[in-house]
Amino acid sequence: MTNKQARGMALNALLAPGHVDYRLDLISLALNGKKVSMDKVIKMIDDMVVLLKKEQGDDDDKKEMCEKQLDKAEDDLKVTETTISDLEKEIEDTKESIATLTDEVAALKKGIEEFDKMVEDATYNRKEENEDYQSLMANDAASKELIGMAKNRMNKFYNPSMYKAPPKRELTEEERITLNMGGTLAPTAAPGGIAGTGVTVLISEHRGAPPPPPETFGAYSKKSEESNGVMAMMDAMVADLDKEMQEADVEEKDAQAEYEEMMKDSAEKRVTDSKSITEKEGTKADDEANLQKLGT
Repeated sequence: MTNKQARGMALNALLAPGHVDYRLDLISLALNGKKVSMDKVIKMIDDMVVLLKKEQGDDDDKKEMCEKQLDKAEDDLKVTETTISDLEKEIEDTKESIATLTDEVAALKKGIEEFDKMVEDATYNRKEENEDYQSLMANDAASKELIGMAKNRMNKFYNPSMYKAPPKRELTEEERITLNMGGTLAPTAAPGGIAGTGVTVLISEHRGAPPPPPETFGAYSKKSEESNGVMAMMDAMVADLDKEMQEADVEEKDAQAEYEEMMKDSAEKRVTDSKSITEKEGTKADDEANLQKLGT
């Protein structure tokens, strides 16, 4: 092959479609020139090959670096997407926690209000029960005292040996002066009612009037038999009163013990619920602050 043919083939190769590098254009110009030898052109091509290899190596390094950066970017994107998903879930969980705490605090406050109302009602009922108990005991004690007075008055007539005289009357200063001066005291009116006790009817607020005497009561002819029948009836009434007072006393003690236990439990429950409300409201405040932080 002649030098001219070699130049032509090289020039045709350089002018092939797709070559846009300006350095190839310089080689093409050299091939078209007549003063540049083929050896110089070959050296230019060899230098060009070395340069292209170096550039290709740089391009490969850049490509590898870019691929690494792309992989890192993809990993960072996945991390970011995961972080966003976790934040969204945390926000949702925090909102749900706030709603739950709000409901729980409202329920505890309502429970405390109901407890307070229950304690108020129980205290009112206990007061009424105690007043009824005090009234019953006072009435029964008064009834027993009146029955005792009536029995003592009857003993004065029917069983003098069992009669107990009333204590001597304590004179006033004015009455002592009157007696010392030789005067006399105004007579004391004798009490009327049952056996001279001044009591006309023995009726308790919690029971009706005493039962009437037996139909055969009027058939007794002796005074001792009559007095024994009345005394027995009075003793039976006293026994009934004692039994009623004993039962009332037991019921009062039991009711008071139950009330005190209920008050103690209610107080402990109220303290526990109040503490729980404070803790839940604090947790709710922290969640709301965290939710605001997450939103920003």
